Amino acid sequence: MSIRVKVCGITRSEDARIAVQSGVDAIGFVFWPHSSRYIDPHSARQICAEIPPFVCTVGVYVDPDIRWVEESARVAQLNLLQFHGDETPEFCAQFSQPYIKAIRVRPETDLLQYAQRYASARGLLLDTYAENMPGGTGHTFDWQLFPRQLPLPLILSGGLNPENVTAAIRQTQPWGVDVSSGVEAAKGIKDEKKIFAFMQGVKQL
Repeated sequence: MSIRVKVCGITRSEDARIAVQSGVDAIGFVFWPHSSRYIDPHSARQICAEIPPFVCTVGVYVDPDIRWVEESARVAQLNLLQFHGDETPEFCAQFSQPYIKAIRVRPETDLLQYAQRYASARGLLLDTYAENMPGGTGHTFDWQLFPRQLPLPLILSGGLNPENVTAAIRQTQPWGVDVSSGVEAAKGIKDEKKIFAFMQGVKQL
């Protein structure tokens, strides 16, 4: 089975084009205003208008207001929502777009309980836990904590880069992988060579 790839934290149309050319399955936009990779919905819409068919556009949120999700998703014309905060299953499921739920993994995290609680999600994204940081840490977590089987598709995130993505996939066998800082030249600015190298690492499997 091929591994799906999402490049997140896109802020420029040229980076989106490069990601699409490399063969990614999804493009992620951060709609959390406190992020250094934040993009406003109107700018995201301009980029989404250039995205070809069969590439998913994803909006990333952290404990957002309902109206903000509705407005930004409508303006940007998103396909999928990704929640990175303490949102309840009821909150996540109320919108017209499907969603995935991010879980920040620690040794004591009960991932089966999360999968059961967020059964309405299309998948779970497993990310690195860091105090007061909802994501984008640039650090990996212990991949031995990544479960082999859960009732939802699992997406591996956190500290992935061209150098470690092949080993990460071999060890965890995820449905997909999510990368942001690992393919950047600077925060919010992607590096073409790193994106293509990352995709090469995925395709080696």
